[in-house]
Amino acid sequence: MALPLLQILAITLVAVCLSIARSAMRRRNAQSWDAIVSRMRPDPRVKSLADESIWNGSMNVTPEEKWRLIRGAQGLWTIYENARVMLEMADYTAKNSESVDLELLASLRSDAMQIRVCVLSALTKYAFSQVNESICVNVTRAAAMYSEMTARTAELLKVNGCSMAPNFVPAM
Repeated sequence: MALPLLQILAITLVAVCLSIARSAMRRRNAQSWDAIVSRMRPDPRVKSLADESIWNGSMNVTPEEKWRLIRGAQGLWTIYENARVMLEMADYTAKNSESVDLELLASLRSDAMQIRVCVLSALTKYAFSQVNESICVNVTRAAAMYSEMTARTAELLKVNGCSMAPNFVPAM
């Protein structure tokens, strides 16, 4: 008696989750360019992440200083959210442009996923311990990929959406 009830409950739960996901995808696909760009969270400190000397070890910076430089968990979460928004920008450009560099689009998607994994890994490690080299390795990888992704997104917009690029630049 309990097994059929559990099966019905599981199927209902899966159907509800799929319905919610489908409606979220419809909302995302119906967004305007300005709505996507408005969700970018500009952060002047995140721009400093492009300075390779901090991350590659040529400057003597402790893990705690790196953590402060990125503004800790808050800065990492900003990177996490902005990676998603830049991915949506790339998808919007691909939908509304005749010629899109598919290799560049694929690399942006890959970078966005890697950034999000690195950030989640760093935040998980931080939740269970103090800032250490292990956390900074993930922060370093996320920071480097984020800087590259920002540059590639600007390149994609410049090549495929000339009118869109000026709105993106001030947001970063």
